[in-house]
Amino acid sequence: MNVHEFQAKELLGSYGVPVPPGAVAYAPHQAVAGACELGGESWVVKAQIHAGGRGKAGGVRVAESPEEVGRIAAELLGTRLVTAQTGPAGSVVGRVLVEPASRIARELYLGLVVDRAAQRTALIASTAGGVEIEESEAKLVRETIDPALGLQDFQCRKVAAALGLGGDLLRPAVKLMRSVYRCFVETDALQVEINPLVVTAEGELVALDAKVSFDDNAIARRPGIAALRDLDEEDPKEIDASEHGLNYIALDGSVGCIVNGAGLAMATMDAITLHGARPANFLDVGGGATPEKVSNAFRIVLTDPNVKTILVNIFAGINRCDWIAEGIVAASRELEIDVPIVARLAGTNVEEGRRILAESGLSLISTENLDEAASAAVASLGAAA
Repeated sequence: MNVHEFQAKELLGSYGVPVPPGAVAYAPHQAVAGACELGGESWVVKAQIHAGGRGKAGGVRVAESPEEVGRIAAELLGTRLVTAQTGPAGSVVGRVLVEPASRIARELYLGLVVDRAAQRTALIASTAGGVEIEESEAKLVRETIDPALGLQDFQCRKVAAALGLGGDLLRPAVKLMRSVYRCFVETDALQVEINPLVVTAEGELVALDAKVSFDDNAIARRPGIAALRDLDEEDPKEIDASEHGLNYIALDGSVGCIVNGAGLAMATMDAITLHGARPANFLDVGGGATPEKVSNAFRIVLTDPNVKTILVNIFAGINRCDWIAEGIVAASRELEIDVPIVARLAGTNVEEGRRILAESGLSLISTENLDEAASAAVASLGAAA
């Protein structure tokens, strides 16, 4: 789960991380009032969407007067901001964050991520930050954290020294890193990114921008974090799927996928690509897929107008092929599906599942293995056209 920049800053600020004061506005007049209340001579108006690259896309602008703050807010609010991370459809700006402009002496980068190879959290820092960090050749520093000990002061000092944060900035830098780590652990975060972490002209460390994402599997025990979720920033199909216990991610292809197991789903998408087409989605029905669950999976996949054929690939263990088959038949009849369906069933109760499909009277393409299924699904695209 992702959150907006202003939410990430409020969260980090509650852990003692220095962040700039700000005001969230949903209308131009609120932005003007926020700028006047914050004070200062110039302000930064920042579009709030769940995507990076806002600065390059014109979503972060400097204003020299409260009136200009209102004008920029009016230009941003309600528009679709297209960045490198949103895709061509962009994301609608529903709110802006207004902050006093900072006098920046240096820009740095600081982040905490889950290092899956090491099975530990890693602290990563860079001597450069800001919008051009991907293209920079700045020095990168990395410290792997022992989960039994947590982030240690000596590790923070090593990182601070590598970033050139010595003298009066050493203690604030160590405190900031430990605060960020505590936030990371206590909120079940998957990533905390401060870019840029700036040294101001007044010699202070400030988290000028922040991005935090959380482990979806831990949201149930973090009601305060769950309350930060913005459904307007999520695909309605993904929200619908989550409410029915389905894992769905929309993609840009034309072959709808209904699979059990994340690994098999990835293999299925690879097979479709190998045969010359593109998957329209990732959809994992999980274990214990009842006929109702399978029917909902079809319904959600078919809400995508780009779907021209559906590939069902099930290797049943906890699941049962007869349940899957019943779900396919029910969905085909209830939804009046008019696109080709390719089904590959294997595992528990496979013979019963194949019998149900064979006797359904439906026009289904039944295959024995994944390669045949992917080939048939791609071939059916031409037949559908």
